[in-house]
Amino acid sequence: MVQGFFFPRTATGQASIVPAPPWHYSGDLLTLEYRTDPAAVAELLPPGIEPAAEDPGAVAAIWADWQSCGDDFSQLLDPVRSQYKEVFFVVRCQYRGQIYSRCIYIWVDKDFALVRGYHQGYPKKLGSIHLTRPVTVGRAGPRLDKGGRFGATLAASDRRLVDATFTITGESDSAGFVNGHPMLHNRWVQRIESDGEDALSEVVTMSGCDADIGRTFTGDFTLQLGDSPVEELQRIAPRELIAGYWQEVGVSWKGGQTLHRDSLEDIE
Repeated sequence: MVQGFFFPRTATGQASIVPAPPWHYSGDLLTLEYRTDPAAVAELLPPGIEPAAEDPGAVAAIWADWQSCGDDFSQLLDPVRSQYKEVFFVVRCQYRGQIYSRCIYIWVDKDFALVRGYHQGYPKKLGSIHLTRPVTVGRAGPRLDKGGRFGATLAASDRRLVDATFTITGESDSAGFVNGHPMLHNRWVQRIESDGEDALSEVVTMSGCDADIGRTFTGDFTLQLGDSPVEELQRIAPRELIAGYWQEVGVSWKGGQTLHRDSLEDIE
């Protein structure tokens, strides 16, 4: 018998690229909310999923600097297996009368984060991601306080895709509204025959658990989206900036729920 939560499955399961859930995350999130053309959001939603009725063009661009681990916490003693960064773009949508958040684009810088996202329905790609770190001593970094200034970038396939800056103006009670709902994703896998048909086609939802929210700040920001022959960020370019947020976050993930699976009856 071979075992392991994900590939490669082996006699012991030790070589699996990710351990079985629960997965635990601790880190810093920079969230930049803006409005784009609502039609550009709508074109990214598959049949059956509609834009949110209120503020349908709202988008959140999010940088996350994570440390993550499984339930045995072994990755924390081997930090190359626990530390990674990601940039993702989130919109809101409606499915069966309920509002959800949905990740439309995402880049990560480690393979285990890439594969873990595929399990959850995140459309992850590899990228080069950087985010200014706050400091508590010295002059080589901003403080988490009014006037603290941060930079954030994303590059992929040798192209700079996103440049952003953020300046703290004060403390905040929230970190925005776009990424504040359960996630709604599709899990798609093409048939091995490569005939255009899916072997797996599901609509799934998920939320974190055991959330531990730390300090939260709001501020002003700039955001520039670059061009690439294999990306489409220009289609969701900002028309209006809303607000930026910095938040310290801890959360765990145990699993999700299947709402619909093609070729089978809906799952209640």
